[in-house]
Amino acid sequence: MKKKIGIIGQPHHDGSGLYVSNIAPALGEKIELKVRVPHAYQFAQGFVRVYEDAEPRVYPLKKLKSGESEDWYHVTLKVYNVHTIYRFVFIGEGKYEWLNAHGLFDHDVHSNSDFQIVATPGNPEWINSSVFYQIFPDRFARSGKIDITPDWAYPRDWNELPRGRSKYTGQEFYGGDLIGVEEKLDYIEGLGVNGIYFTPIFPSRSNHRYDATSFDEVDPILGGDKAFLSLIKNAKKRQIRILGDLTSNHCGKGHNWLTKAKKDRKSRERSFFYWDKKIKWGYVGWFGLESLPKFNYSSQSLRQVMYGAKNSIVKKWISPKFGMAGWRIDVGNMTGVQEGDNFHDEVMQGIRNAMHEVNPDTWLVAENGDFKASDLNGLGWQGAMNYQGFMRPLWNWMNRNPEITGGFQGLPFSMPKITGGQLVASMKEFNSSIPWRSLTGSMLLLDSHDTARMRTVLLGDKQAHIAAMTLMMTYPGVPSIFAGDEIGLEGSWGEDARRTINWEDTSKWDHDFFSEVKELVAIRRSHDALINGGLRWVAVEDDFIAFLRESEKESVLVLISRAPISVSLDISNLGYTVDKTLYGQEVKGAKISFNSRSATQGVWLLKK
Repeated sequence: MKKKIGIIGQPHHDGSGLYVSNIAPALGEKIELKVRVPHAYQFAQGFVRVYEDAEPRVYPLKKLKSGESEDWYHVTLKVYNVHTIYRFVFIGEGKYEWLNAHGLFDHDVHSNSDFQIVATPGNPEWINSSVFYQIFPDRFARSGKIDITPDWAYPRDWNELPRGRSKYTGQEFYGGDLIGVEEKLDYIEGLGVNGIYFTPIFPSRSNHRYDATSFDEVDPILGGDKAFLSLIKNAKKRQIRILGDLTSNHCGKGHNWLTKAKKDRKSRERSFFYWDKKIKWGYVGWFGLESLPKFNYSSQSLRQVMYGAKNSIVKKWISPKFGMAGWRIDVGNMTGVQEGDNFHDEVMQGIRNAMHEVNPDTWLVAENGDFKASDLNGLGWQGAMNYQGFMRPLWNWMNRNPEITGGFQGLPFSMPKITGGQLVASMKEFNSSIPWRSLTGSMLLLDSHDTARMRTVLLGDKQAHIAAMTLMMTYPGVPSIFAGDEIGLEGSWGEDARRTINWEDTSKWDHDFFSEVKELVAIRRSHDALINGGLRWVAVEDDFIAFLRESEKESVLVLISRAPISVSLDISNLGYTVDKTLYGQEVKGAKISFNSRSATQGVWLLKK
């Protein structure tokens, strides 16, 4: 027997263009805010409560238009401050309810979850229609044209699996290079992605390169600057952008800055680091590691070299000569913080401003493994790698593998098994604490070079993997596929997941899954509702969730299940019927009704 699911019938507003006339206004500009209210939701008066110069002000909502199933209300506000913080209130006989970014509440709420608009230049528009492909350079493709084996390396045959946690971790060398990546651009373009995110490409003494020995050149064992410039040129012809990876928090112990600092106590480089005679090697390392000297941003010279000066590291690689489309910042939440020092916001905003000076059309996204909402207040990072509000809760909801511990949270216990309600609550917790544009500017991922592979989290369940991939391609944000996921690569933890792709023998590739991913990428990049639409939850059950992505041009309904389901979902009271099935389960009309024997999904184009 199918379970009939009721639609969530509540007033709705989010930060998308359907509800906010300008999400990146100038100070003094007037903006229009809209809110939609189902006919079934009765109230006598509605207001918006907004802070102006830190003082709360209240303005009445006026009806804009009536529809068959809902009415639209609006209000016009002047932008007085960099941050405009607001929420709605609906009152009537026996009714007193607040609508903020977290939801609808029948009790007083504080301002931490209010809607936010930021009066600073907006994110680059191109990220809205982008799907990225994450490449760990040592493991993607080897050209055979570079014959350099570094002295730190333990060479491995290309198709061997990485060894377990041991002295070899971080030192195993497979020899992937940028020439190899360029030779595979047909493959990357064929998948349909239009961006490549590289983990670091600077010289170092490890295979991961998060311990840079220089930020001034591309690692010669990857082909150096020549190979990078050639790759950038050819990727640009295919309209594929390149995102770099920068460790603003630390460098490697082999960096010439540290060498100079040790040699000359009066050198400017001496001020770049924290020194402590109690430590065996004399300086503070990130997480106490000798291999990763921590930067001291009390040094104005360091700030200039990293991002302030005309020829700084941040500015150089996004300049027209090198042409990177932006930066992913490693351990962004830790940058500038050390014991009593906290230069984090200054550095974060300094990097943002430096990038804007050189090219306002670049993207700045940070790794925030443990999320801090103020980092995404619109003044610093434009987005984060969305572990907290997407990947972790999704792992916990779809979890098939209790051996995968912590969900990349550093927790010493297995992932919990949560319900659809807990999944959505986790997502709302993240979304409601930041401006809408910081959500859409964040990177969506099922896994990364630092985590287990999703296929392993799901114990090889291909149907669940397709459902998860569908969610990533339809949820607000910038999807990022870790190279190899599209062919079903596995891996139980970071280094184990950094497996090579066997280009010579593709018999073990999951070709069917590749085709599904390719189709989903095309849908993500071609539908305005997924590019510019908002997010409205319509059904949340233990084993499945359903939501709308609505823009001014079109509306799409998405349903994702983690398990076999029998469902009957009536969307008629939303004023919609299904116009076309874009992906997954075929349905028609206003009733979404089907049985599934496995995890499943549906993406449907709607019409009024």
